[in-house]
Amino acid sequence: MVKIVSAPEPFPLPGRPIRRLVASCLHALYLRGETKSLFDTIQAFLKILAETKPPAKEASRIAAIYCIGELMGTYGSQVMSQMAEVAAVSIKLYRSSSPVILRTYALNALAKALTTAKRAVTDSVAKDIIKHSRNALGDKALPVQRAACEVLILMFPSGDGTRSVADVENILNLCVKSLEGADQLTRKSLAKLAAHMLASTQIERVVVVPDAAKKGKKPQNQDEDEDSTSAPHVITEEPKPIMTPAEMLLQLSAHFNKPQTSRRTRVGIFDIYSALLWQLGSSFVESNYALIVNHFMSEIVTNPRNSGSRCEVLFVRSLIELIIRDLVGIRMLGEQAQIGAIQELSSTYLKRWPALMPGQSAPSPLCLVIALREVSGLLQQLGNAPGPVQDALSDPLLNLLSHPNHSVRINAAWTLRCFCYSTPLRLPKVLLSVVEKLQRDVSSLTTPAAPSDIHLRALGHAYGLAALLAVIPDRPLYVSYDISAKVFDMAVQILKRAGEHDVKVARIEIEIAWTCIASLMTLGPNFVRPHLPQLLVLWRNALPKPTTKDGAAGRSVAEWEFLLHVRESTVGAIHCFLKHNSPSLVTADVTRRISSMLGNGLAFANTYITNRAALNQEELQAESKGLGIDGREALLRSRIFQCFSLVGFSGVTESVQSSLLQSVITLFASPDGYTGSSVQAAIASSSGTFTSIWQSVDGYAYGLTNLEVEDSADWINRDSIETAIDGLCQKPIITALEHDPLYLCQAIVADASRRTPEPPPAATAAVDASIQLFAQLLPLQDVTQTTRVVTQLLNSVGSAKLEKNTGRKAAALVNTTFAVVFALRQGTSASARQVLGNSQVATPLATFLKDVLVDGDPALRKASSEAIGRLASVAGTNFLTSQVKTLVDQVVNNRDPHGRAGCALAFGAIHAYVGGLAAGPLLKTTVHVLMSLINDPHPVVHFWALSALARVIDAASLAYAPFVSSTLGLLFKVYMMESHEPDGGSLNHVNISGDLPAYQVVCQNIDAVITVLGPDIQESTRTRTLVLDLVHQFIDEEDDGICVEAIKCIQHFLMFAPDHVDVPELVTRFRGYLASPRRPLKLASINALYQLVQRDALSMSKLGGDRLVEELFAMLDDDSSVDGVRNVIANWLQQTVIYNPSAWIDLCQRIMSRTTASQQAADAAAKRGDLDDEGQSLSVGNSSSSSRQTSRWRTQLFALQCLHNICTVVGRSGRREHLDIAFARSQGIPVSGLLVSRVPDLIKIAFTASAAHVTEIRLEGLTVLTDVIEIFAKVPDPDYEENLLLEQHQAPITAALTPAFSSDSTPEILASAIGTCAIFVGCGVVKDVGRMGRILKLLTSALEQSKGSGMLSLGDAAELSPNASVMLRIATLSAWAELEVASTEQAYLVEVVKPYRATLAPLWVSSLRDYASIRVDAESLDETAAGALDSSYSSLGREVLLPYYVKAWSVILHAVAIAMQKDDPSILAAMDGQESAPSEPAAKTAASTRDEPTVFFFVVFGLVYEALATSTPDADPDAQRTSIISLQALKCLVRRKYCGKVFNDPALFEELLNLFYRMALTEPSSVQIHLVEAIASLAESIKAENLTNGHTPGAADVLSSPLAHCLRICAYILRRVISGPQNGAIHDGSTPAEKVRLIIAAFDSFSTVAASFGPAQREDFRAIAVTLYCDLLKDEVSELDLVGPTLQALKALLDRPANLPDPDNKFGRIVHGLLSACLLNIDAMSGRQGPMCNKKIKNNLLAAVLILTVLPVTVPIGKPIIEHCCFLISQKLVDGGELSLTAAHCAKTLLMASASGNPVLKQCTRLLLPGLVECLAKAAASSDDAAPPEQVLAVVSEINKALSALFLSLPEDIRPRALGVIMPVFILFLNPSRQPPTTMHTQSVTQLLSLAAASPAAFKDATARLDPPVRETLETSVRQALGGKATSAEPAKPQISLRSF
Repeated sequence: MVKIVSAPEPFPLPGRPIRRLVASCLHALYLRGETKSLFDTIQAFLKILAETKPPAKEASRIAAIYCIGELMGTYGSQVMSQMAEVAAVSIKLYRSSSPVILRTYALNALAKALTTAKRAVTDSVAKDIIKHSRNALGDKALPVQRAACEVLILMFPSGDGTRSVADVENILNLCVKSLEGADQLTRKSLAKLAAHMLASTQIERVVVVPDAAKKGKKPQNQDEDEDSTSAPHVITEEPKPIMTPAEMLLQLSAHFNKPQTSRRTRVGIFDIYSALLWQLGSSFVESNYALIVNHFMSEIVTNPRNSGSRCEVLFVRSLIELIIRDLVGIRMLGEQAQIGAIQELSSTYLKRWPALMPGQSAPSPLCLVIALREVSGLLQQLGNAPGPVQDALSDPLLNLLSHPNHSVRINAAWTLRCFCYSTPLRLPKVLLSVVEKLQRDVSSLTTPAAPSDIHLRALGHAYGLAALLAVIPDRPLYVSYDISAKVFDMAVQILKRAGEHDVKVARIEIEIAWTCIASLMTLGPNFVRPHLPQLLVLWRNALPKPTTKDGAAGRSVAEWEFLLHVRESTVGAIHCFLKHNSPSLVTADVTRRISSMLGNGLAFANTYITNRAALNQEELQAESKGLGIDGREALLRSRIFQCFSLVGFSGVTESVQSSLLQSVITLFASPDGYTGSSVQAAIASSSGTFTSIWQSVDGYAYGLTNLEVEDSADWINRDSIETAIDGLCQKPIITALEHDPLYLCQAIVADASRRTPEPPPAATAAVDASIQLFAQLLPLQDVTQTTRVVTQLLNSVGSAKLEKNTGRKAAALVNTTFAVVFALRQGTSASARQVLGNSQVATPLATFLKDVLVDGDPALRKASSEAIGRLASVAGTNFLTSQVKTLVDQVVNNRDPHGRAGCALAFGAIHAYVGGLAAGPLLKTTVHVLMSLINDPHPVVHFWALSALARVIDAASLAYAPFVSSTLGLLFKVYMMESHEPDGGSLNHVNISGDLPAYQVVCQNIDAVITVLGPDIQESTRTRTLVLDLVHQFIDEEDDGICVEAIKCIQHFLMFAPDHVDVPELVTRFRGYLASPRRPLKLASINALYQLVQRDALSMSKLGGDRLVEELFAMLDDDSSVDGVRNVIANWLQQTVIYNPSAWIDLCQRIMSRTTASQQAADAAAKRGDLDDEGQSLSVGNSSSSSRQTSRWRTQLFALQCLHNICTVVGRSGRREHLDIAFARSQGIPVSGLLVSRVPDLIKIAFTASAAHVTEIRLEGLTVLTDVIEIFAKVPDPDYEENLLLEQHQAPITAALTPAFSSDSTPEILASAIGTCAIFVGCGVVKDVGRMGRILKLLTSALEQSKGSGMLSLGDAAELSPNASVMLRIATLSAWAELEVASTEQAYLVEVVKPYRATLAPLWVSSLRDYASIRVDAESLDETAAGALDSSYSSLGREVLLPYYVKAWSVILHAVAIAMQKDDPSILAAMDGQESAPSEPAAKTAASTRDEPTVFFFVVFGLVYEALATSTPDADPDAQRTSIISLQALKCLVRRKYCGKVFNDPALFEELLNLFYRMALTEPSSVQIHLVEAIASLAESIKAENLTNGHTPGAADVLSSPLAHCLRICAYILRRVISGPQNGAIHDGSTPAEKVRLIIAAFDSFSTVAASFGPAQREDFRAIAVTLYCDLLKDEVSELDLVGPTLQALKALLDRPANLPDPDNKFGRIVHGLLSACLLNIDAMSGRQGPMCNKKIKNNLLAAVLILTVLPVTVPIGKPIIEHCCFLISQKLVDGGELSLTAAHCAKTLLMASASGNPVLKQCTRLLLPGLVECLAKAAASSDDAAPPEQVLAVVSEINKALSALFLSLPEDIRPRALGVIMPVFILFLNPSRQPPTTMHTQSVTQLLSLAAASPAAFKDATARLDPPVRETLETSVRQALGGKATSAEPAKPQISLRSF
């Protein structure tokens, strides 16, 4: 081993992999073997380091010090004696001028040794180490700084008592000093050190005198800090920390506030804050929350150094929010602490304004903004805020709307919006009060006595109102719509009045009005539609065509400002209109009008720009407080551009488009677009003070865009907070809500981070909008125009004027490059690709991009490489090859690392966008170039070349296979190279490489290679081991980022070669990562676990077990922002819950049994006493709530969702044992693990949830309760068989439903609870109406409420809004409808519903009518008394209520259909629009012959028709159910008493027919069964018309008559189900049973319809039906036997009343034909074998026999037919085989029928007897077998029955002759000598005895004539039988029967 390290000749240089492996080998050896030689090994390594002449190779020295470090780190405590030497050597190495990597490793080794052997360090050595480490903090090489941090952390362990304030300050100073030059990794280390030092000041300990003296001595040796000798001489014995928390934090803010601290350093200081709070931990932060917030507010926010400029304020605010929001709020505070935080912020800041008491001072506006934003974030986390929080917030938020500061007002409005969104019950009251305040303000604006800030107050209230109105679309059930109409009217009034007031007041009024209108636009088309004409007029007036007068000079600044302001507000409203009402209201006409107005607005803004120079400059500057005049102009411009982007360009003329392009290019790319002071810019350029555009700190950055080209989520896998803090170093433009009030009224997008929307400042917003508009417009132009635009663009970027202004030049470059990328992204249509790919366009662009590509700016590099790739994909092959050639030249000639990196990126992008096929020919070149670039030692080059290679591999996919082995070789080489190591390379390289970790991209390449290899990786052992070796090396690296990438490789590897991965080891590793504080690793391992669980959850259960799931749940609870955990748990549950539901329920129960914080807060606020007795019975006491663990409500919600999944999965799995204890016991399954054993727990959990404070949890709790009721409704109680399981749980279920009707309930909960009540009543658990108790009472009271037309108030819930009332009315009616539907199966429900029938019928019908009217958008139908609609329910409620109606209408329709089928008089009355059913019988006769349809006939008919017309054949079961319900309703609707003579109208009838035809073609059998019934019903209803006047129509009319169409459909359905459509089988997924039912139903309907014709046609139609049936008999395709079960249909077809005249003997001919067909079918099968033949023969035999037996006597039948038929039967009988049984049945049937006297059938008897006898004789031949086949037995017994029936039907005189035929055959079966007798023997004896008993004389006569031996057999047998009977009468003696045979 030592040799490998010292590397004499044959050995390779020990690079990183080798030294790591050597160290781990040594480690393993000493772990298992004895450690004697440890000392020598370390000595040997030290010797390598000590060799001076000749010094050892660098690589060996590095390896040696590394191994020393590893060994000391593990076994240091065993070789303490070495410590001093190790320390000396490492310090010496650090101080030498060796390469950076060696010095770093020296310190690393020292640190590792210190971890174990620190005790062996003498004081002098320790001082030395500290001194040098401190110096190392300022070292030029960053890795050395990082290593020094580790050493210092170990030298100052947190628990020792020797820390002085001076030490802390000293090290903190050094850290802060180093922050300036540090990269992110180093900042992290420095922050860790600083945080460690500061955190250690919080450790309490006893401070005694000698300690103090020691502390005083220690720093004296280091003369640089003499002043710190005054260490605290405290002579008390109390433990206390060195510094108070406040002093500790002050250490940091002092540095932050120093005037000369640079921006980078200040960002770094926040890294320290972040590390410090993280290190102190959640409990410290929770207990000191107020102190921490106060520190930020008082020390940093309000410090004058940090509030100098707007940009400075925002910068500080962003930093503080990262700490308070992202770190503390999201990751550290529990729910309880979040509630506390809101209360704290409210009382300390929000409630303090305005300062009421003298001596109080109000908090600074800057603090208020931060407090407001934090509260809004906390509210969104908390969900439904508990009571105390609501009280703490509602007043202060309303007050703050009138704060004089703009930012405070805007943020107060936003927070108010979040508050009302999460606690919607407060919304209506808050809205009303804001509207009142606004009206008061507006009216006092014009009075002179008004306070001075009245205009600001009015604006604040307007913003608040706007924010609240935007919540309405998300919470529509809480607000009455009157208010929105009221606000609109108010706004229009203000606009009209504004013209009369002076400019200052008018400006405010106009802004208020347009802000309100803008937010009303979010209510959507239904609200806006009626007001649109008025709005268009108002907009046109506000944006007139600019006249020449506008250009004239002489306007004052105030006037210009007023005009710009009006236009800006107006365009804002247009923007909202376009955003929320497109496409339904934005028609071509509206588009045209809006485009012209926008054009006018743009022209006006341009006029202002041209006139700006002439204005009074002082006044321009004076206006700059708030949003100045230039800001207004920029905002107006950005709004106009955004509107154009939204409205689209279809209606915009060419000229307008080109002028738009002109103006956007000027704005974002030309020198004229710069609005700053050009003088200052020129000075900066010439003096060279301009460094980088990303560093500028004025918030404008020379007009740089704020858009980003790549969503660089996480390319180096770092923690999101660290990345965000780091990002602020490079963020010139900081966004904030107050830049654009319009963002208050955008619809909330519920994204995971729940961030406040943040627009950039006005000037930047204009640039952003212009770039987006350019990107949309450019792809729409033609070639000449595009060429012109591109030329103009490139000219303006390259303009000479820009040389004077370096900053603007840089900004223009970035803007242009981004604009080109966005344009290429948009240009995806074919025409755009042609235009952009045209050489006139592509070539100049490519030249420009190539210059940008070699720029040093990474953002530009990325953007331009993407643009080149996209261009290459549209521009064709020649362009592609020339581009690649240029890039290769560039790489060869350009030695600049940034240029080469850019080229590498471009290669990657070209392959990615052009695609593997088109770029195939270039693959070889690319790979060679990239491989050479990867060897470049410069980090920028090799990092980007590696990442480009990964893209190329992904793009080339399988084409890359030939390069795989060379690539793997390259990756190994990279891993060996010192220059590519994290700490390796020359000084300047090392300092860059921290942020460009090469190993991560190496992992990405391995990943790409694995994907290319795919499943082939299993074949080649060599490749597989290479890949796995690399991955295993990387997954053990210390760096998180590398581990994350390695985990991704493993995930892919698992997909292709799972057998080669050690899964148990992986799971253990991932569990370790889950517990680690390092977030990136957590997230990666969750993803990997998700994959493992998806692959095989059962084996995961064995490996991880419940513990792992619990850990996952704990993670959810600990930090809800970690996504992915839910997926893992849900997937696991889905797969394994069936095997053990109980364990899963335990897990969920554990979480549900904790309280949520909001519960605790509320309980504390009011010890509630309103739990009813039933609730008490569930032991939900509040006694222990203080000590119980809490759990976040989102976790509880997830646990409930899991329970719901458990119920559904187990319920659907079809495993009976989970639902039925008795069954489980009979199967011997232990009951404890089954779902059914947990019913009480589930109900208890549902109860807990139903009493929670968070709406979502209550809803989910009701869902679980419903699941339990639905699944276990039919389950018997295991102990009392006759009772149901749920009966004993009725009380807890009632208790769980009760809280839903309490005062704090929301409409959604009420609706859900009503549904659950209905399910419980309908499920049959309690059948006695008297015992349903409270649940039924809740339902009936809801119904009573629904009768009226006003607002509902259910239970104790407060008065509800109109929408909520309608919604609940629907819920109630659909609940009752469910009961009505269930009453068809559960008879007891008839009694439940009966008393309310009369009430329900009109309500059901009216709700169907409402649904219809919403669907038609018609104004609501005439207000009939039946449940009049609410007046405010104008068009607005439509889209809100539609979903509720859609869910409920089919159930309600079903109930109506059932009531109609029962002929319920009240439903008829309701359909007729009458209140109650008429009593006198006269109504009945009227109804059956009415002419006019009922009042609501068309409403219901329309709904039914629409549902049927829109159903699709392959619909889901729900849709099919709707179709069936609709058909059931249609069956009743087409009766005369509902439809009158409607269907005499040909148009209507044809529509219906067409629908029927379509359904006959497409619907599955289950639906068609109901279709044919509806057709029959329709025919019934029309029939009455046709047969009036008594004459029969002529034959020609018959076929065109309506009824004939009905027949046609039936016939078609029959043919389709019998023979399938012409093109082969039909797959509609219906079961055979359904098909059979359909055939029977269809024939039935066919006959019904046919029966309504005259006798002549009737026979014709019968012939058609019979023909159809023949097809069924002929069928030899389908496997199913459809004939057997449908013979009854055939019988019905042939039945015919005897008295019908049949002059042409049609009936006879039909029957003959059918019979012949049957016999022919059988003949056709002769000589063929197989189940299909047997089926066909059998069916035809049965059919023939059926025909013969049902024929009336009057119909003659030809002799040959009968003879042939009987011949066939006999033949089959004698043949034996499967068919003999069928033949026996047939023979029996015919013989029995002949007995009943049809003379024709007497012939059959004669013909069949010989066959029967022969058959029996054959059977007798084999009768000696002990066990004859089942079939033979059955045949024999059938024939026996037939013969005895025949015998009995004969007259006495012929009987002896008959016996002469029958007896001998029977005797053949007798074998008296055998004991025990055979089955056949016994059967025959019985048969003979019964014959003898029936006719003794004949029997005697016949026996006499037998031959003597035969007679003897008979006598013996009979004696035996009779004797046996006699003996069996005596009690049987116990006997042992020995069966010898």
